[in-house]
Amino acid sequence: MEWPLAEAKNKLSEVLNLAASAGPQRVRRRNDAFIVMREAEYERLTGKRMGFKEFLMQPVGLDELDLSRDQSLPRDIEL
Repeated sequence: MEWPLAEAKNKLSEVLNLAASAGPQRVRRRNDAFIVMREAEYERLTGKRMGFKEFLMQPVGLDELDLSRDQSLPRDIEL
């Protein structure tokens, strides 16, 4: 959908909601046009990827680790 700048300013919440649900929204100001879209969609289109440093700085989730103790009996060892 295309919005004149004055209307987009007055209905910013609606513009953002439509950008989230219906896709990118075009806002016109004189001879210029601007696109409002979700950040995830922008990153997908531009190919932005997480850098190595950003990857290392991410918090590590320990939820996936199985930290329960093995309850099986120890093996028999003859001495």
